[in-house]
Amino acid sequence: MIPSCFRDEITAPVRHEPDKRSATVISRSRQLKAHSSRKTNLKMEVTKATKPTEQWDNGLEFLFSCISLSVGLGNIWRFPYIAFQNGGGTFVIPYLIALLVIGRPVYYLEIALGQFTDRGVVKAFDMAPLLKGVAVGQVLATGASITYYSSIMALTLRFLVASLGSELPWSRCREKWGSDCHDGSIVNATGKMSPAQLYFEREILHEVPNIDNGLGMPNLDLVGCLAMSWLIIEAVLIRGIKSSGKSAYFLGVFPYVVLLVLLFRAVTLPGAMDGIIYFFKPQWRQLLDLLVWYAAVTQVFFSLAICFGTVITYASYNNFNRNVYKDIVIITTMDSCSSIIAGCITFGILGNLAKETGITDIGSVVKGGAGLAFISYPEAIARFEYVPQMFAVLFFLMLFVLGIGSTVGMGTCILRVVRDHFGPRTTPTWALASCLTVVGFGVSIVYMTPGGQFILNLVDFYVVSFTALILAIGELVAVAWVYGILLGVHRFCADIKFMMGIETGWYWRLCWLFITPGLMAAVLVYMLLDMSPLTYKGVAYPALAHVFGWFLAALGLVQLPGCACYALYRQRHRPGSFLQKLRAACEPTDTWGPAKAQMDVSC
Repeated sequence: MIPSCFRDEITAPVRHEPDKRSATVISRSRQLKAHSSRKTNLKMEVTKATKPTEQWDNGLEFLFSCISLSVGLGNIWRFPYIAFQNGGGTFVIPYLIALLVIGRPVYYLEIALGQFTDRGVVKAFDMAPLLKGVAVGQVLATGASITYYSSIMALTLRFLVASLGSELPWSRCREKWGSDCHDGSIVNATGKMSPAQLYFEREILHEVPNIDNGLGMPNLDLVGCLAMSWLIIEAVLIRGIKSSGKSAYFLGVFPYVVLLVLLFRAVTLPGAMDGIIYFFKPQWRQLLDLLVWYAAVTQVFFSLAICFGTVITYASYNNFNRNVYKDIVIITTMDSCSSIIAGCITFGILGNLAKETGITDIGSVVKGGAGLAFISYPEAIARFEYVPQMFAVLFFLMLFVLGIGSTVGMGTCILRVVRDHFGPRTTPTWALASCLTVVGFGVSIVYMTPGGQFILNLVDFYVVSFTALILAIGELVAVAWVYGILLGVHRFCADIKFMMGIETGWYWRLCWLFITPGLMAAVLVYMLLDMSPLTYKGVAYPALAHVFGWFLAALGLVQLPGCACYALYRQRHRPGSFLQKLRAACEPTDTWGPAKAQMDVSC
């Protein structure tokens, strides 16, 4: 049985953007009543007009592609330093709760939405044009994310090259570091830094103490690594879904092999168990701090790559009738396990550093920040007794591979939005990928300056984390409430049953309607009321930096009222009151519906 809400749409001849080919199909379909003998030929033309140009070859490609997208830099690079900033075990509990009541429900929603519509994230929101600004804002946040993810890839590539020498350059103290360095031979090294930390901050970043006097000039070595990273991203994007699907088998499995080796080494270091206990032991009073919950919620977005349009885009290339329920359980479980493993490695190493330096408080061993992973992991690798260079190469190759999986997903999302808008024929993939590479590389150079980590932290907070939380609430409101004019969750569940043939349980319905948006709204409100000025490693930003950050955040959030006003403007010729026009602006557009089902049923 076809749900009544789609019976008319699915039996229509075709309902895509008008072009010469679709106009021909529509014209011939009108003649079908008088010329039934031409039905077979019509079906062939409808298939050509609606069939997507790209699709996953099989379900495993989709599964491993989602794993490589979700289990990426957000787990191995971002999770450890966010957990460190928020008290270790104090952060883990909110993170796991947020994963269950926010991560999984939103992941299920986005996969079902993308698979049902066979469109990119912006076209998918034709379901509720009044809230289409949510999708546009998510694409802008994705654009910001791909720029600083590519900068992390550049740092990874720089470390990879440095690992090819006869000795790891961060394995011992250098004379020019003076008395600031300790290599484990000092009984009490309080106030000193490890060789890995000094190498990262002084030799790789050339980091400045603040950005009051500007960011400085880009490091040419890092700019070269950044260019290489973008060229690799471009090459994968040009080859399209077919290429990324085949490479996903390697991208999804290889990181776990390296992580398990590092985990074994980390837990065998002296003092490692103290760090791991710190990672899992919560400070119960701090659990009442909603800023920790805010960090946990936004980290779930990064870990699973939800609320950025990437999951919707990947699902749009999926088989229409694929039952993705098991996929969701597998992906979210592997994602959380990856984060926990990364946390154990990082905090095990921090426990070892605390023992060597004589510091009792593990939270004070290093200053933290986005570069924590480039301190803790190299520190562990340098302590390998046999061929540490080989393990360093494997680790940084793994981190680079994870970066490819994440950035390719983001790039695919952006390219799909452009192709949906202008049409695949007028916008060839190679041209779009090249434009994205040039623009992305140009913007990412700012992170290659001595003050680049300050900007990365600024963009992460204002443009990505803060904006993503608000847009995620808007996404749930659009699907669970507005779609179909109030209580859209019932219509959405009917779509899922039509597509996959399964009933949606009350857990998912309650999460989409109340629990997930309610928790996110509570965290957002408290965060806004208790917001303190952003800092980086305890260093305050100049006032101009905050103005710039709020401007970038506004650029993404202004899409909500902007697109809503445009949706209402399009109803200006519709007779009736303002409320009637508002209702019409909430109704799905004429092109909304399951495109692949239209292909099969329309004839």
